[in-house]
Amino acid sequence: MNKKIMIPALLAALIGGGIGFTEHADARSKDKKWELAKPTGEPVNCINLSQIRNTRVRNDKIIDFYISNRKIMRNELPYSCPSLGFEERFLYKTSLSQLCSVDMITVLHSNGGFNGGLGLGASCGLGKFQPMEIPK
Repeated sequence: MNKKIMIPALLAALIGGGIGFTEHADARSKDKKWELAKPTGEPVNCINLSQIRNTRVRNDKIIDFYISNRKIMRNELPYSCPSLGFEERFLYKTSLSQLCSVDMITVLHSNGGFNGGLGLGASCGLGKFQPMEIPK
């Protein structure tokens, strides 16, 4: 199979088969307001996949999940996940309709070259999801 066809086909299969994929080119923003975020409630173990609208990788340990109704659910991984903050993209696989603190994410690496291929990096466990508010 042609590599140019294989990568999009792989991603389509991943997204359609209970596996999620996130990538954010604008996440390297100089805006550091996220560091001033305040908790707005008790942490929860799971969030519904259907409510995830966007994600923003903040560093090797923090991912903000933007969910419907304009809420932010911050996941602070229990351990640093190598290259997550640099690559700012990951995939996850779950057989449920929720992403939970017992689930793992896998960092996606750019393989470079003209075909823009992706490779698998470190796999890391998630933490609990903490509702947050980021100042305007």
